[in-house]
Amino acid sequence: MPKTSGRFTFLPLFVLPILSFIYLSDFSGWAFMWVMGFSIYLGCKWMTLSKALEKGIRPSIWLSLGYLFAWPGMDTQTFFDRKKSVAKPTWNLWLGAIFKTALGAVFLWWIAKLIPPHQTLLMGWIGVLGLLLFGFFGMFHMSALLWQCLGINARPLMNSPALATSLTNFWGARWNLAVHKLAQDFVFEPSLNRLGVIGATFMTFLASGLAHELITSLPARGGYGLPTTYFLLQFLGVSFERSRTGRRLGLGRGLTGRIFAFIFTACPFFLLFHPPFVTRVIIPFMRKIHAL
Repeated sequence: MPKTSGRFTFLPLFVLPILSFIYLSDFSGWAFMWVMGFSIYLGCKWMTLSKALEKGIRPSIWLSLGYLFAWPGMDTQTFFDRKKSVAKPTWNLWLGAIFKTALGAVFLWWIAKLIPPHQTLLMGWIGVLGLLLFGFFGMFHMSALLWQCLGINARPLMNSPALATSLTNFWGARWNLAVHKLAQDFVFEPSLNRLGVIGATFMTFLASGLAHELITSLPARGGYGLPTTYFLLQFLGVSFERSRTGRRLGLGRGLTGRIFAFIFTACPFFLLFHPPFVTRVIIPFMRKIHAL
């Protein structure tokens, strides 16, 4: 595949979301969400592929297209590495991925319907859980296994986040490794020399918050600032966990670390999946796919 010009590396990431907003913001909230999300995703894909080509990586045109459109991960170094042998996935892994996909479908198309109609937020949050299990934990895991069958080192995006021993471990090595890789390469490391570890960590969580504003608050036309608040809370939690007091309290390890990570990630989830997003985007989408 030919080398791309560095000037166009970041262009799609800015242009595609802007075009989505200009031409599709009048669409229904759920349709706008998916289009905006895919625009950001495709822009990030192009950005990571361009950087890989600049570093001298030369994947075939077919593998490049597969990376762009058939694999949700963002780690070009491992995905394009053909020198490392990849073990064929076992049946246990396949059964686990299928189970998570099926469990997500159960939450989405069955359990949500059991909720009384006036409990709209609860119904929508169950729908969000179903979508996460069905897509991020299930279908994306099966995608990774399919690529591994072809000898491609595609790592699952979710690395058992429930087993996180700390908040740092949750965000750095467990939850959505595609976003982690993006943030590491394009936000944290470029900011590190100028801002130090704390400043670079702050910029990373801030960028995550702003990206989620585009995918949740903008389609919902409400709840602005809540996703950013959620990720700034995560920054405060990680900072406290790494502080002298946090280390003395054992927040980065053991049962204490697990409880601390759960409290900080799960308890304020309503800021990330806020009521306007649930009622104006998720609920209409669930009706569209006959989940309600």
